[in-house]
Amino acid sequence: MNRIEDLRFPGAVLSRDRVAGAVLCVIGGLIVWQGWSLPFGTFRVPGPGMLPVTLAVILAFLGLLLAVKGGGPTLSALEWDEKKHALPIFGALVFTALALEGLGYRLTVGAILLFLVGVVERKGRLVAVLVATGFSAGTYALFATALRVPLPLGPFGF
Repeated sequence: MNRIEDLRFPGAVLSRDRVAGAVLCVIGGLIVWQGWSLPFGTFRVPGPGMLPVTLAVILAFLGLLLAVKGGGPTLSALEWDEKKHALPIFGALVFTALALEGLGYRLTVGAILLFLVGVVERKGRLVAVLVATGFSAGTYALFATALRVPLPLGPFGF
């Protein structure tokens, strides 16, 4: 068992789908484990733990199904052609984590979308500006105004 392709999963070579299913199953299990610290409640009066635990059980079950039944190419056959998209998206996530409190929600989301739509996806300037302003203003209006979720404000209360 020198190579990763030599690992066997119920009678088959370790594939992309099987690895993804196993990861989903583990994530679901971890969420269930953490969710049990919240009151579960009953079906008539659900507690705050009912929804996350139920969704996590479904995720773990579907991940298990994918791990057992999944096929797809082997891990050695995969190439990472999307790194030109994945790395900037990861950078945008890091930027969001660092800038959200200082710049505020609307400016941070607007800047990220300008970068992703305008630079990474190479759409026109007008499209990038419209997407960035529309999405940042629209989601802010939805969450902060309609749903009253407190979002960070940036300089000058913006």
